[in-house]
Amino acid sequence: MARYIGPVCRLCRREGMKLFLKGERCHTEKCAIEKRNFVPGQHGKDRKAKLVGYGLQLREKQKARRIYGLLETQFRNNFEKAAVSKGITGDVMLSNLERRLDSVIYRMGFGTSRPQSRQIVRHGHVQVNGRKVDIPSFMVKIGDEVAVRETSKDNPTILSARDATAHAPSPSWMDVDREALKGRITSLPKREELVQIQLNEQLIVELYSK
Repeated sequence: MARYIGPVCRLCRREGMKLFLKGERCHTEKCAIEKRNFVPGQHGKDRKAKLVGYGLQLREKQKARRIYGLLETQFRNNFEKAAVSKGITGDVMLSNLERRLDSVIYRMGFGTSRPQSRQIVRHGHVQVNGRKVDIPSFMVKIGDEVAVRETSKDNPTILSARDATAHAPSPSWMDVDREALKGRITSLPKREELVQIQLNEQLIVELYSK
């Protein structure tokens, strides 16, 4: 599957905010935003034009894509599914993105970033309802139990991530047993519970609705 493999700190600088793509490094003074908070490129410091209209909508869409690590086709497909679902399209879109298995592993604290969580899933360390699932885009449902497989519970990457994220509270829409490396989805994520996602999803809806 195609994926972005370039320098991720440039993505944060392009959006002018931390997208938390490098785990714990994003919380230290080594973060690129702390050192060079301007658009990458030769003339990055001089690019201060104010965005309006289409430009603002495009940047918001790009920001969302980069937060969740999706390519354009994947992100567009997610929007189209949300558009034909019941509820507010923007809220449903974010809820679906949060319910991706790689995002769930990240929210549970078993990965320090979504890219790392995606790798954990792809390497077969995760099971859903007792069955191995290695598809990062797998969408969990209410009642699903997501756990690290028994053979992977001593994986140093997962244990290190759990310890590094011990300070972060678990989302209210899941019950997490950090010692047992598992959790259960208790409800669908609501927009008001995703305050850490600094997005204006309505701009994305407007962009794709043209």
